Amino acid sequence: MTKVTKEPVDHIADLASLRFSEQEKETLAEHMGDFLTYAELINELNIEDVEPTVHVMNVRNVLRDDEVRPSMKREDVLKNAPASKDGQLKIPSVLDQ
Repeated sequence: MTKVTKEPVDHIADLASLRFSEQEKETLAEHMGDFLTYAELINELNIEDVEPTVHVMNVRNVLRDDEVRPSMKREDVLKNAPASKDGQLKIPSVLDQ
């Protein structure tokens, strides 16, 4: 079992702006040690012949193919716009100049 002191718990708590009692720190240090022990066990596995996976489930792209389709006429779109210029929508600037 990997022994973890309260110092890493204090450091992580400080980074996350969390406060724990001394008992909570001891408990968290034990949990961190258990986690590290488990991670060490995983490192012992022989995964040499295991093919890497991107996703645990066999997922495929469910989006439709891009295809050119008719859209609204520019004139119809622009007549609903509050402002237009040179055949394009005119919008207020969002960047400081």
